[in-house]
Amino acid sequence: MPNATELVRAHVRVKGRVQGVGFRAHVEYHGRQVGVTGWVRNVGYDTVEAVAEGERAKVERFIETMKQGPRASRVDESNVEWEMPTGEFREFGVKRSL
Repeated sequence: MPNATELVRAHVRVKGRVQGVGFRAHVEYHGRQVGVTGWVRNVGYDTVEAVAEGERAKVERFIETMKQGPRASRVDESNVEWEMPTGEFREFGVKRSL
């Protein structure tokens, strides 16, 4: 059974109707509420990516929030890559779009 307080890092990408629907603000708000650190940004016109670090249980909750998105959005695809945490972030915020 995975350790819920183990520190983890997830690189999450979601694709769908994620632009112009407040997706990044939604993800930023929930990242801060859940207590993970990292960032979120737009990539192209149909993808949002985020990196979140923190306790496994919190990061998993964050991933679920991202897969759902705000009410006006629609997530068609999601991809999660688990990486080694670096501890480089102090908070969760929005990064400039690619």
